[in-house]
Amino acid sequence: MKNKRFIYKSLSVLFLAGISFGAVSCDRGNLEDVKNTGTFDTSNYFQNEEQAFGGLVATYDMLRKYSGGFENMVTFFNGASDDFYSGGGNSSDGAGIQGFSNYSINPIIMPLSYWKDYYQGITKANLLLERLPAINMNDQNKKRFTAEAKVLRSLYYFELLRMFKNIPLILKTFKYDDDYYNIPQAKPEAVYAQIEEDILAAINDLPVTTTVPSEKGRITQGTARAILGKIYLYDKKNTEAAAQFEMVNGVPGQTSQYGYKLVSNFADLWKVDNKFTTESVLEVMHTNVSNADWPFWGTGKDEGNSINVMLGIKSYGRVANVPNNDAPDLYASWGFNPVTDDLFNFMQGDPRLDATIFNGKKFKTEGKITYSPGYKDTGYFLNKYLPRNADKSNLPGPTELNFRQNYIAIRLADTYLMEAEALGGAGGRAQALLDAVRARVGLASVPVSIQAIKDERRRELAGEGHRWFDLVRWGDASAKLGSRGFITGKNEILPIPFNEMQNTALIQNPGY
Repeated sequence: MKNKRFIYKSLSVLFLAGISFGAVSCDRGNLEDVKNTGTFDTSNYFQNEEQAFGGLVATYDMLRKYSGGFENMVTFFNGASDDFYSGGGNSSDGAGIQGFSNYSINPIIMPLSYWKDYYQGITKANLLLERLPAINMNDQNKKRFTAEAKVLRSLYYFELLRMFKNIPLILKTFKYDDDYYNIPQAKPEAVYAQIEEDILAAINDLPVTTTVPSEKGRITQGTARAILGKIYLYDKKNTEAAAQFEMVNGVPGQTSQYGYKLVSNFADLWKVDNKFTTESVLEVMHTNVSNADWPFWGTGKDEGNSINVMLGIKSYGRVANVPNNDAPDLYASWGFNPVTDDLFNFMQGDPRLDATIFNGKKFKTEGKITYSPGYKDTGYFLNKYLPRNADKSNLPGPTELNFRQNYIAIRLADTYLMEAEALGGAGGRAQALLDAVRARVGLASVPVSIQAIKDERRRELAGEGHRWFDLVRWGDASAKLGSRGFITGKNEILPIPFNEMQNTALIQNPGY
């Protein structure tokens, strides 16, 4: 008999067993405040605009894959880069993250969720796109919901392309008598063509920008163009990428047509309650109001930021009898993603150093703190996401699961540097873009080049989950990660999880 694991765990689970949506009302549009309350029979759902918005919220929920749950994108891809180790309690603390960090990753230990979760997001988008035309609702909102669903679906496909490359392209919902088992993998160029076309078709139906507090986090024209520019960059369409980024970025250092502007103080980007700054292009919302608990951690129903507790320092404590102890008051946590000595040394003399890296080694040597070294401990920790006791939730639910710091998936400094890269690291505009990022932190101009852009991205975006993908895109992964076990021609993409392969038409990626 055919194995139905592929069906029920990934591509069509939502249609056979019901779909989880947020309970929403007309005056609760803020996606941060929407809670999942159960499952609904899809045949009886999507009767009105409120239910359509619930379906849209459910599609947005998958953005939390970047920073929610143990298997979040940021800590997983940080740990495989040259800037961080896997860390954690020991060498077996999370087989997937450990195996990726030392390049022993294989289909058995490859976490299923990186495949499954994005396909569930795609499934939700497909269902919403099919049902929207028949819903009696405001036409302008219908067009907007359609555009948002298309952009989200494109983004989720892009993440699957970056991770696995060889993936099925599914643009419809499934019926019970459809052949789920023999869905072929599409050529990557076909997936790129589809998602690029979808975003281009969606842009004009999105708002140029939004100042409505309840709509923070929703996709606008600027967000869509930034996502499209990034997709073009990875698809090696540099001219098209640069054109999209130029519309997003505007005059380097000034406010763009979409209202984006670099914040004046780099360190302000990491203040927990400093959400949706002028630099935020795509921001993943986290809150403590879901009162997340362990039984549904990482299921999409929890809304806390898991990066905080994963990166926090094990058994951390401030020494009480040290006069004028200036060590921060941190929440003791799990010790994942210790910073490598290489990154710490690379950032010496850079004004972003202290906001980026917490020098626990220094404070411990001075007798101001104590902590238990985790696996691959270096004494250096990613300060951008360290959990502070001041930021602990005072609502029900375990502290570990209810940190409220947002994650900025795309920010303006990132799009500046991607545009400069797409321009080939040459010319006056590329120079101006690089200069603007450096000037924000008080650094003098350096001649623009691809290498200068690479160096700037490493310093500016350290620990935000981009470095591994950058190294692969540039062809630098072998040189930087060979000592970790990275094999050229294999480790540029991940293995398809074993459970997804059984009795299906899927072909495993080369080398696995």
